[in-house]
Amino acid sequence: MEAKGRVFKYGDNVDTDVIIPARYLAIQDKKELASHCMEDIDKEFVGKVKAGDIMVAGANFGCGSSREHAPMVIKESGVSCVIAKTFARIFFRNAINIGLPIIECTEASEGIAPGDEVEIDFDSGKITDITTGKSYQGTPFPAFMQGIINAGGLVNYINEG
Repeated sequence: MEAKGRVFKYGDNVDTDVIIPARYLAIQDKKELASHCMEDIDKEFVGKVKAGDIMVAGANFGCGSSREHAPMVIKESGVSCVIAKTFARIFFRNAINIGLPIIECTEASEGIAPGDEVEIDFDSGKITDITTGKSYQGTPFPAFMQGIINAGGLVNYINEG
């Protein structure tokens, strides 16, 4: 499995309240909720993001409250993968549970620029910045975690089992 898209880049400590502000959490429709993704840090994100695009961030991405809404709105907005130096533990788990591919890679986080075209091979963890020609080695998921992501999340994975 792989992803390919244009990069939206953010810094360290992007918390779940910035990813999806709490004032929208009563919205039940996923698409409508996703229309507010990143709006407190990047008002242009939802107007520019296209299916397949990639989010790159610094350390501790997804810190803060444990809401599952955060990875869900990122996925629902069309983002095919999030690359970060590190992920907050609960965000990491929630992302896998809802089937959002994420990869930790410090070098890619530091080297990839906003707007770059990036391709990711999830089987190997290889990240290629097509714009610059540079490649980075991220941490690939074990086969069972790739199975969860491929199934679209943990519930689907269990139901398919």
